[in-house]
Amino acid sequence: MTDDPKPQTPQTDSPADASPPVGGETDAHGGIDPKLLDLLVCPLTKKTLRHDVEANELVSEAAGLAYPIRGGVPILLPSEARSLRDDDGDAERAS
Repeated sequence: MTDDPKPQTPQTDSPADASPPVGGETDAHGGIDPKLLDLLVCPLTKKTLRHDVEANELVSEAAGLAYPIRGGVPILLPSEARSLRDDDGDAERAS
């Protein structure tokens, strides 16, 4: 009898062994896993990001940009970011 040797992936039945999915914790973090927030940086400046829960954005003070969070997923594309300089009251974000 010949069986194809395939690597076995250990399976756990205990939820304590499983990591929460990205966006799995929704308490005070607006649907973003706090561990993920600790790892993310601005793609332009490589500086830390501040989570604005009310606006549902990750803010890069260094770049002057606010990156949107959609469905619990941070969109860290400069082309999708909102300029913080617009917050001076001169222009409002289009809906």
